[in-house]
Amino acid sequence: MTDELTITGLECWGHHGVFDFERRQGQKFVVDLTLGVDTSVAAASDDLSDTVDYGTLAGRVKNAVESDPVDLIETLAQRLADVALGQDRVEWVRVRVHKPDAPIDATFGDVTLTITRSKGTDQ
Repeated sequence: MTDELTITGLECWGHHGVFDFERRQGQKFVVDLTLGVDTSVAAASDDLSDTVDYGTLAGRVKNAVESDPVDLIETLAQRLADVALGQDRVEWVRVRVHKPDAPIDATFGDVTLTITRSKGTDQ
């Protein structure tokens, strides 16, 4: 069993989407991450090097959203999962990508995709 470290509401500006205007204009994406991490070593040592530096991880995730446009949020979510799993102490990650301004011709609150991935396997 692992502990969970969560970052919610990370706002980013990206140029992802299948439509030309999405690529050209860009739009807001919001990312939530839940990381499976054993925090017992860090709790005992009180040392940042024994846990996930969530500030650094948030910067990497933001950069991953704001670079290299892709068509689908599925592709973007996988990219973000790979970034998180690249951290030594992260055993699994749940990534939720929000696309609140998705081009839908109807009133709606949000569009989200949630994926869960583990080191060594895709779930």
